[in-house]
Amino acid sequence: MDACARPLTCPALLQGQRVVFLKQLESGLLLVTGPYALNGVPLRRVPQSYVIGTSTTVDVSSVKVPADVNDTFFKKPKSAKKKNDETFFNEKDAGKTLDESRKKVQAAVDDKLVAQVSKDALLKAYLSSKFSLKNGDKPHEMCF
Repeated sequence: MDACARPLTCPALLQGQRVVFLKQLESGLLLVTGPYALNGVPLRRVPQSYVIGTSTTVDVSSVKVPADVNDTFFKKPKSAKKKNDETFFNEKDAGKTLDESRKKVQAAVDDKLVAQVSKDALLKAYLSSKFSLKNGDKPHEMCF
């Protein structure tokens, strides 16, 4: 991976959010982040067909993505299916919390990335804004 990564625009999957590409995972999916502090996009896996590359670059040489952030990092734990209605409604709310290890990884990656993005006020505003197309816009003729 080179020292500069290009911010990507994810119009379909992330509702038009601009994100920063960190690395490509073994499955072929892209590892991207918002960073979460700027636009609320956490570390996510995104298919390549859902993103549009841009010409803007961000220096990510200081951002160290931990080795344990791979495809298995994003797998959800399997739970036993129960047919009892009472346990279904009780477990629905209990399973929505993130574990502390994911929060620590997100904070570690975001700290370095926000420091790089904050050096340029326009880049910070660019990543915080949403991507959209209007009537008459021709994406194949645009330069992102």
